[in-house]
Amino acid sequence: MIKYIYRMPLIIFWILAMISFAESKSPNVVLIMADDLGYHDLGCYGHPKIKTPVIDELAQEGVRLTSFYSGSTVCTPSRMALLTGSYPVRYGWSKGVVGYMMKKKKGLSPKATTMAEVFKGAGYETGIFGKWHLGDEPDFMPNNQGFDESFFINKSNNQTKKIWTGGEVMQNPFDNKLLTEQFTNGAKTFIRKNKDVPFFLYVPYSAPHFPLEAHPDWKGKSDYGVYGDVVEEMDARIGEILTELKENELSEKTIVVFMSDNGPEPLTKESKAIPFRGKKWSALEGGNRVPCIIKSSGKSKEGTVYNKTVSAMDILPTLAHACGIDISERSTDVPPIDGINLWDELTGKKAEAEGRPDLLFWHGANGFQAIRMGAWKLFLNRRDAELSGEGPALFKVKDDIKERNDLSKLFPAIVTKMTGVASQRLDSIKKKSIPLGIVK
Repeated sequence: MIKYIYRMPLIIFWILAMISFAESKSPNVVLIMADDLGYHDLGCYGHPKIKTPVIDELAQEGVRLTSFYSGSTVCTPSRMALLTGSYPVRYGWSKGVVGYMMKKKKGLSPKATTMAEVFKGAGYETGIFGKWHLGDEPDFMPNNQGFDESFFINKSNNQTKKIWTGGEVMQNPFDNKLLTEQFTNGAKTFIRKNKDVPFFLYVPYSAPHFPLEAHPDWKGKSDYGVYGDVVEEMDARIGEILTELKENELSEKTIVVFMSDNGPEPLTKESKAIPFRGKKWSALEGGNRVPCIIKSSGKSKEGTVYNKTVSAMDILPTLAHACGIDISERSTDVPPIDGINLWDELTGKKAEAEGRPDLLFWHGANGFQAIRMGAWKLFLNRRDAELSGEGPALFKVKDDIKERNDLSKLFPAIVTKMTGVASQRLDSIKKKSIPLGIVK
């Protein structure tokens, strides 16, 4: 009996060690996405008037990405890319968004394996509180794509007036001014409810997508009109989510990602993509080069600025690796993941950070247009880059961020190489893709 008592402290030590190991391998994830937020629209990305102290502090405590590209230049394919880790054309997307340009009764195929399904399969509780926009038919709703809990609008806030939970309408009509608050409250409740288990929380805000309407508590408070009011409220609401994590002693156990779904809406003049050309819909830099910040206490290097190319497609494999989830085995019925795991680079474990080797760009309505490789970006048709004449346009984006100085005639070998890589990638996509889901 004495020898068993003697061993008890050692047994307890190993139990606690295993629990600690399990926790370290299963951090929570909070993935926050703004809607149509431009590259320039945050304090930490250079805006002189919009005050975003919460997001700015997040950047100071984590990694701020300066060459991060959303999954596409418009809402629906951008979310497809983020949640599947694949180019949206692999899932049948060709143009537009659900409710505009895309044919009715179509959405992300139920065959797709979403980020929520990946985390749910690893034992995580999953929730979405925000804008879905991957299909407005029952088969395409979040509850059929891996989310245990949901409180969402199924399209943009200018396309619908209904809030859904699960497969049921919860509110009709909603008050657009209150959506950011409502989504935040849902997220906070989800955190409290699941504080003792690992969770994946997706908060795709509808703000600052038009129509712009300030919450009564923020109306007229910013120095940048209604747009500033809306962005500053979103910043404060993100602060509420971070406070909820802290109060439940989860800050050190949670990876937080903040990003935008694409560049700024052209109709929203106040939103800027400075210093780039192009806005939402465009394959120019301003169309989908957006803010992104990643914070993981004790993992990310505080105050780091990461300048290499990263895509929203990379978020899934990167987070899966960070959470100890193996995604190498994949059904042959679904397209491959185009995203790559960049966790070691973002956390400074790799001395030489290279980012992803290449990235393809589609216009929101007019198909494939460009490829980026390292410092270079090539438009196969210079008119897609809003330049006159015929032939390609090659930009050294690292030095020419406005994409105005065409170097294609000076570096024909680079044009040839990039054209070849683009052709290989497009052939690969064509060989392994599936159609959009459709309700007949």
